[in-house]
Amino acid sequence: MNITKLVAGVALSALFVGCNQKIDTPAMDVTEFDTAAVLQCIETRTSVRQYQPDRAIPQDTVELLLRAAMAAPTAVNKQPWAFIVLDRREAIDSLVSALPYAKMLSHAPLAIVTCGDMNKAIEGDGRDFWIQDVSAATENLLLAAHALGLGAVWTGVYPLQDRVEGVQRALGLPANIIPLSVVPVGYPVGEQTPKDKWVPENVHYNKW
Repeated sequence: MNITKLVAGVALSALFVGCNQKIDTPAMDVTEFDTAAVLQCIETRTSVRQYQPDRAIPQDTVELLLRAAMAAPTAVNKQPWAFIVLDRREAIDSLVSALPYAKMLSHAPLAIVTCGDMNKAIEGDGRDFWIQDVSAATENLLLAAHALGLGAVWTGVYPLQDRVEGVQRALGLPANIIPLSVVPVGYPVGEQTPKDKWVPENVHYNKW
């Protein structure tokens, strides 16, 4: 089922700022949205690993993905994230050997590395909240990609030290920048079938 026309734009209004606030971006001006479309976008998002290799993603679309990512909740509003956009073939390919489960990078036209900036993280016991913050940003990015008719997949980096160091070396990251994930992005090949992950038995009310 192709939901691009249904949710592109309307879902992003919820991702960016919420129900009632007008937003202005380089690509659209959204003043209202459809709740059902937003929920459908969330429920039908799925991991996509096959992309049209020669179809580039426009820069304004890339900015929409990043705006959605940065609209995520964050502890104490620290926003301890950084994003590395890879849109050159050699840069994307440099990560293939570092990430054994990200071979789809070899035909992805775009990849976004979501990172934690330890210089912006909470000090002391709350330091590791950066993981939750950057994870929320990564999920926002995935939902925005789906709403825009793109396919994407979360490939894990942190906390496996060999992957972290491999990405840091390939991209020349400073020591304070820790890569959490690499998200290959592209226009999907073929129809995608989302998984139904609703399991009522996983829900408990008021106590276990």
